[in-house]
Amino acid sequence: MVLQSLKSCLWLSCILRTPKACFWSTASGGLIIQSVSNDIYENLAVEDWIHDHMDLEKQQVLFLWRNSPSVVIGRHQNPWQECNLRLLRQKNIKLARRRSGGGTVYHDLGNINLTFFTTRKKYERTENLKLVVKALKALRPQLDVHVTDRYDILLDRQYKISGTAAKLGRTSAYHHCTLLCNADKLVLSSVLKSPYKGLKSNATPSVPASVKNLFEEDPSLTSEMLLDAIAKEYATQHQIDHHVNLINPADEALLPGISNKTKELQTWEWVYGKTPKFSVSTCLNMAYNGSVLDVKVNMDVKHGKIEVCNIDLPEQWLPPGLYSELVKSLTGSKFCPNEITTLVTTLLRVCPQDDELHSRWSLLCENMIMLM
Repeated sequence: MVLQSLKSCLWLSCILRTPKACFWSTASGGLIIQSVSNDIYENLAVEDWIHDHMDLEKQQVLFLWRNSPSVVIGRHQNPWQECNLRLLRQKNIKLARRRSGGGTVYHDLGNINLTFFTTRKKYERTENLKLVVKALKALRPQLDVHVTDRYDILLDRQYKISGTAAKLGRTSAYHHCTLLCNADKLVLSSVLKSPYKGLKSNATPSVPASVKNLFEEDPSLTSEMLLDAIAKEYATQHQIDHHVNLINPADEALLPGISNKTKELQTWEWVYGKTPKFSVSTCLNMAYNGSVLDVKVNMDVKHGKIEVCNIDLPEQWLPPGLYSELVKSLTGSKFCPNEITTLVTTLLRVCPQDDELHSRWSLLCENMIMLM
């Protein structure tokens, strides 16, 4: 492992010292690159950069990358519907929205990511997945792996070890897939389980599946072995040298404009604001003074912001003026616990000096924030 790390550092050092666009311009037919970063936003930005800037008529590209813990949703998905956002915040797991379609996936260092870049005319998901299967078979012939009609790879005919998503541009395209090697399945299952109730949305839903790590099947495997086997098979099929070029996604000399792409992928407006319009219709069961109070809440959320808000409170539970101010303030605000916390704290300052009223107000606000 130390030797591998030293080798990687030497390769990276060579790349960073070479002139701009060094290996982009010298390779032809096919190119294999691997990111030295484990940051989800940087690696997704590399995908965008290659799709937008490289001449895929001249050279097809295989991009290899791994991420520290993160959840990635598809372009047309709803994060509140797809994952447990509160748990992500507690565990400091990043949430990202990619530019391709498909379902939600959990990434960590036990998960390999592969992106196949071609022209749109040469785009072929099945062939890419067959390449991965062939590489796995070359490494461990006893593995029972095959490609499904849904463009997944199954292990032992029942466990999903790879899912697929794609982006088709006017002339360029890419297909990316995951490969479960040794991911934390406990974290995976917990963060990909939404606790939010009463959400209605036309966003693309994920399809649940039973998963298994390749390392559970064969503990002698390593991520480096799998990456090398896939790169070797890609090189064989494209008749190119089996050489993996390491790149730093933060290198503006090599990837001009990459930092702007990375920043855009991190913005609230992209991650949450691109969520298709949805509604929330639920009942808050609030315990107060030895009884349970049922409060019905209905909201419409567009571009991640509350467009319509109705809270059905018992008569006289809050002064009409305070209730109206709450609804007015929520309308137009981000459907976001941080923003709503700031908002209700501000409103509390103008609340009449009444302990019981403050208790009721705080209880309602805490429950509203829990919706998000």
